[in-house]
Amino acid sequence: MVLGAPGDQPVRPAAEAEPSAAGTSPAPAPARGTRPANWRAWLGSPIALIPFLLVAIVTLVLVAASHFQDFGASFWSTYYDFLPGNSTGSSWGIGSFVVGTGITAGAALVLATGLSLALSVSIVVYLPSIPSRILTILTNLLAGIPSVVYGIWGYVILAPYFALTLEPGLRDTIGWIPGFGGPVSEIGPHGLLLAIAILTIMIIPLTTALMRDALRAVPGDLIEAGLALGATRWEVARRVRMRSARLGIGSAVLLGFGRAVGESVAVAMVIGAVPAIPQSLYSASTTQASLTFHQLDSAFIYPLLLRFLVEIALVLLVIALVVNLLAQRLTRTEVATATTVGSEGGLVVR
Repeated sequence: MVLGAPGDQPVRPAAEAEPSAAGTSPAPAPARGTRPANWRAWLGSPIALIPFLLVAIVTLVLVAASHFQDFGASFWSTYYDFLPGNSTGSSWGIGSFVVGTGITAGAALVLATGLSLALSVSIVVYLPSIPSRILTILTNLLAGIPSVVYGIWGYVILAPYFALTLEPGLRDTIGWIPGFGGPVSEIGPHGLLLAIAILTIMIIPLTTALMRDALRAVPGDLIEAGLALGATRWEVARRVRMRSARLGIGSAVLLGFGRAVGESVAVAMVIGAVPAIPQSLYSASTTQASLTFHQLDSAFIYPLLLRFLVEIALVLLVIALVVNLLAQRLTRTEVATATTVGSEGGLVVR
């Protein structure tokens, strides 16, 4: 037999297996004594339920502790008068606290949304790589600062400046606008305006990070198409990026609102702790979270006060759950929309 003859086929060792039709070798047979990896499903399912169980447990504990005794017309009134010597004769109205919460959280959210959107557009669209990374790092560092540090900084540094310079200047220039021409705080340089400033700084890292990710998630084909049509970078950012990422931006706004409503320590240190309807932005006030922080030490002595604070915590929990569910809904819709647009393409610039 002559090696290499045209009709001869080389003999392969028995250990070599023929490749499959797809070009890959067949999977090795499972070893004896091994079980399928179904244990991951059995282990992962209970762990995935832990967040839901924790939320359910917290809600049930708050409901059981409150007994819904004070939920009624008087509970939503604006009259709050806690009498330590006669707690049964006290009035438990949270209306003034709801007003303080709405003013501080709403104003801070408006300011933080504008600043965060400007920062996000600058980082994603205009700044070069290195300055963009530096600004991103600095913004993320603000999120790691504890709330008490913000409160002390506002109490020591910002409060004198607001009382001596900013508030008199605002009263003289735009005092004709409702809220900017009212009386000053009754207890010194603390009030709504200072709390709004602190909350704005605390919200910016969260909203900026979410808006930045939403703007970066816009498909590149849409951006290149907009530039190819002759639009400037600002026009592409305004008409393409922001329009495509509008649901993600809305989700960031909702999560920022939830952060502002639930903040307690920093706000309690600068807002003044006066349980009354504020007459202006310079007046001292109280939010639901800051009241809970201030009265928690006395609540363990007076059971009715503890029940009242538990009911306030239950209201805050409901607000937080609703806000987070809406934000999650917007985020899922944004992902689905981005996937559809990225796969189908198309651009409309008006």
